[in-house]
Amino acid sequence: MNKDITRIGTGPRMSEGVCYNGIIWLAGQVGTPGETVADQTRTCLAEVDRILAAAGTDKTRILSAQIWLADMADFAEMNAVWDAWVPQGHTPARATGEAKLAAPGYLVEVIVTAALK
Repeated sequence: MNKDITRIGTGPRMSEGVCYNGIIWLAGQVGTPGETVADQTRTCLAEVDRILAAAGTDKTRILSAQIWLADMADFAEMNAVWDAWVPQGHTPARATGEAKLAAPGYLVEVIVTAALK
């Protein structure tokens, strides 16, 4: 197994993803301020798909997900998008909580860890 660390989308502050020892850890993905919770969730999940693909893996290999909502009142709206996206039979361990996010316009943030292929 490759013991090298591979970084995806590396910037001055953080990388979009970091691969090591068969695992990829993704940075938190957020939507566009001004969008609805559903639209921001779709944007987050599209970014998760994009980064996983760049690492040569996909959402069927997600091990765990953390979802942060600015307001837990949006839980059902976010879940409707999540449920349509997550592959049945491959649902990861997941936690959802409420938190003050990095900017007031962010309503949801999704963080995943996945196995590489």
